[in-house]
Amino acid sequence: QVQLVESGGGLVQPGGSLRLSCAASGFIFNVDAMGWYRQAPGKQRELVARITRRGSTNYADSVKGRFTISRDGAKNAVYLQMNSLKPEDTAVYYCNLYGSQGYMDSNRDFWGQGTQVTVSS
Repeated sequence: QVQLVESGGGLVQPGGSLRLSCAASGFIFNVDAMGWYRQAPGKQRELVARITRRGSTNYADSVKGRFTISRDGAKNAVYLQMNSLKPEDTAVYYCNLYGSQGYMDSNRDFWGQGTQVTVSS
């Protein structure tokens, strides 16, 4: 099975930085994309950043210019460098992998357990 494990969350002051890491383990036949989503209490889960196998990236408008997503294809790992953090960035951040476990298997979303990011003074 595919398992995603996040790390790097924590408590930081506004303007600070955090780097989130996510490592995928288990059998993975294909990885089309990996990304980060977040969910704040009482709000919908939203895309933060996503990177495809070819390196194309997408960011939420609210994080453009502040966050940078990167990926290590050999390790099936994805990272999120978060700079100039704001209180509104406070949320549980979830690692996502979009891929398949077999040649005949359709792509699906795999999710990590989430890591808490709190931005507060």
